[in-house]
Amino acid sequence: MHIGCPKEIKPQEFRVGLTPNAAVEAIANGHQVTVETNAGTGSGFPDEDYIAAGANIVGTAKEVFDTADMIVKVKEPQAGERKMLREGQILFTYLHLAPDPAQTKDLMESGCTAIAYETVTDRSGGLPLLAPMSEVAGKLAPQVGAWTLQKANGGLGVLMGGVPGVGPARVVVIGGGVVGTHAARVAAGMGADVTVLDRSLPRMRYLDDAFGGTFKTSYASAGNTIELARQADMIIGAVLIPGAAAPKLISRAQLSELRPGAVIVDVAIDQGGCFETSKATTHQDPIYDVDGIMHYCVANMPGAVARTSTIALGNATMPFMLALANKGWRKACEDDEHLLNGLNIHAGQLTYYAVGKALGIDVLSPQLALKN
Repeated sequence: MHIGCPKEIKPQEFRVGLTPNAAVEAIANGHQVTVETNAGTGSGFPDEDYIAAGANIVGTAKEVFDTADMIVKVKEPQAGERKMLREGQILFTYLHLAPDPAQTKDLMESGCTAIAYETVTDRSGGLPLLAPMSEVAGKLAPQVGAWTLQKANGGLGVLMGGVPGVGPARVVVIGGGVVGTHAARVAAGMGADVTVLDRSLPRMRYLDDAFGGTFKTSYASAGNTIELARQADMIIGAVLIPGAAAPKLISRAQLSELRPGAVIVDVAIDQGGCFETSKATTHQDPIYDVDGIMHYCVANMPGAVARTSTIALGNATMPFMLALANKGWRKACEDDEHLLNGLNIHAGQLTYYAVGKALGIDVLSPQLALKN
């Protein structure tokens, strides 16, 4: 199979979909690899590294899209990239379709087979291709939130760990999954007073047992959520429903109940955000003010630490990428139900139920798509 990796073009996105090590593995398996020039530069991988791996370097994304059987990326294809996709081509990347009807429409019209990192599963019910970036984003969230809390950035002017005689910042993390756990660990490590909200009692028991009171837990009822949010200096949104639009946990009207200068960090923004006032921002212009509440809603947070993120993502995606290349997408998905769960679009039809429900589009089951 001919595998292609274009340079990411989303603003301030420095990650790359294919590492030189992944190129070595693909070529060792008998495949051809083409990489757009400078695709890996932002992650510390110059063209020379790919050439040494045996990959071809081309000057434009069009050359990659025109020749490759499978496109491997990081972020969802932008409008110009979607126009270059063709019928029968495999797209393997993050998609986050539920809040993005324009992308969904374009991918369906392209006729491509689109497999989304964020909906591939594993035997334990986890999301192995989302987890590495969730870990990165979770660890970044208190860091960027602490920066936003600084008075010069519109925040309350509260230091995360406080000082003797002055209490620490109060941080509420909504969601006790991968993002929330890493966010809570880092925020607590910075000295903050941290509470994690979740609706799963077993998960809260696990967090209490595993972290020994490093942070507190509380049940995420609507009333409890807003009560704790009123007292918070920082609120980190870390709620995920796989493939679906994120639920809105704090409304626009409820912002008036929060402390002026409090900070919201919405890590769920790729799935539409879990606060009603969330809108995607970039690393270049990451924060905005709504009713005195500072919002940090960067849609590609892990791109800020591109080298770490690229290597972590590449380690996770490589086995799946090789399976798709070695077997073809149908056989690979037939052999691995967890990879089949990543199938979101095939031959003009949507194949992921949560996206169809969010966008009001009829869905073909992935099992039937295998026969199509």
